[in-house]
Amino acid sequence: MNTRTSSFSPALRLLSRVAAAVLGGYALASAAAGFLAPLLPAGPPGAALGGMQFSFAVYTVAVIWAFAPVSLPRAWAGLLLPAVVLAGLGLALRGAGGGA
Repeated sequence: MNTRTSSFSPALRLLSRVAAAVLGGYALASAAAGFLAPLLPAGPPGAALGGMQFSFAVYTVAVIWAFAPVSLPRAWAGLLLPAVVLAGLGLALRGAGGGA
């Protein structure tokens, strides 16, 4: 249990978690789809579809993580840092001729 007290009101902490779930989850899910699409052994339409289908599962896990009993900075970092890494790797794969 987190025993630290926050200077923000409970409403603002809840709003931050909702924003993390919606915005951070979207960023992570779209980055995961962009990373996975060049790796799939299908043609460009099939790979894009496969990446997007996988992103629904990633988004669900991201929403659960945003409301997990961890601190707000850790919740945000747990969504945004993997999103940045996956987006960078996806761009590197696409630049290396890995996909569409």
